[in-house]
Amino acid sequence: MTLKAVLFDFDGVLVDTEKLYDVFWNEMGERYHTGIPNFASHIKGTTIHGLIEKYFSDRSEEERKQILAESNHFDWNMPMPVLPGSFEFVRMLKSHGVQIGLVTSSDDKKLAHAFHELPFMEGLFDTIVSANRITRGKPDPMCYLLAAQDFNRKPEDCLVFEDSFAGIRAGKEAGMRVVALSTTNPAMQLQGIADYVIPNLENRTFEDYLSWQ
Repeated sequence: MTLKAVLFDFDGVLVDTEKLYDVFWNEMGERYHTGIPNFASHIKGTTIHGLIEKYFSDRSEEERKQILAESNHFDWNMPMPVLPGSFEFVRMLKSHGVQIGLVTSSDDKKLAHAFHELPFMEGLFDTIVSANRITRGKPDPMCYLLAAQDFNRKPEDCLVFEDSFAGIRAGKEAGMRVVALSTTNPAMQLQGIADYVIPNLENRTFEDYLSWQ
């Protein structure tokens, strides 16, 4: 049996940062008068440039630059709490010869900060697709198709781990199997849109991975 390459989202899958983003973006939504309750829930999985284009295109250039600057400052300095079992699962798969990719809406500078805060990530990923490599963010499948291309794999030979609706849709539209983690959204809301739904990656085994093939 050919082992599927595994493509991990970052926030909400490997690191427990979504709660931090909720606080930050809900406050930003109020301060910049979006008029959208629980603003953070509407933007999960999107790139900062896609977010600004969709929700702040009517603002002045100066205001858009300020929003970008505040977002970048937050991203490039935020804590990086690790989700239980996440990197143990990555290392276990890698020890079995599984190709591992990181596919994230984060930019390279945030990832540099993440690698500085979590130096054990060095060498774990065989490819990384960040916001800097794509022109269309999730839910567009471009990021996942690019990762498959990096591995010279067909989309159906890749397994995606995601937490956001936009990310799940991106993986499915790329033609990949998707395992959804209910770290960000309730499991009931993920049923039917992902192939599998699990609480997190804690205590997951190689047999679990094989069952998701």
